[in-house]
Amino acid sequence: MPHRDPPGIITPHIPADAYRRSEATGAPVVIVVQASTHQGIPWQRVLIPLAVAGAAALGIWGLVVALCALLDAAAHAATVIAGAAGPIGVGGITLKLARPKH
Repeated sequence: MPHRDPPGIITPHIPADAYRRSEATGAPVVIVVQASTHQGIPWQRVLIPLAVAGAAALGIWGLVVALCALLDAAAHAATVIAGAAGPIGVGGITLKLARPKH
C-alpha cells in the first residue's frame, strides 16, 4: 500500500495510526469537536472600548491641566514683568500696569 498523507485541513488533528487503520478497514474517522456553551457577555468586546474611552478621557484631562498650568505661569510672568517695568506712558497718558504692594 503506498504512503499517503491525510487530506484536508484536519490533517494535524488525526493521529496517523487511526487514519491508516481507517484507510485499511474502510471504517469512517469520527472527529469530535467540542462546541462552546458560553452564553454570557464576551467581556473582551466590552472592556476594550471602555479602556480606549477611559484612556482618551484621561488624555483630555491631562491636556486641560497642562493648559491651565501654562496659563497660570504666563499670568504670573506677566504680573512680574508689569511690576518691574513701572508705569508706561504714551502721548501724555501714563498707565500703571501693576499696583505696588503696601
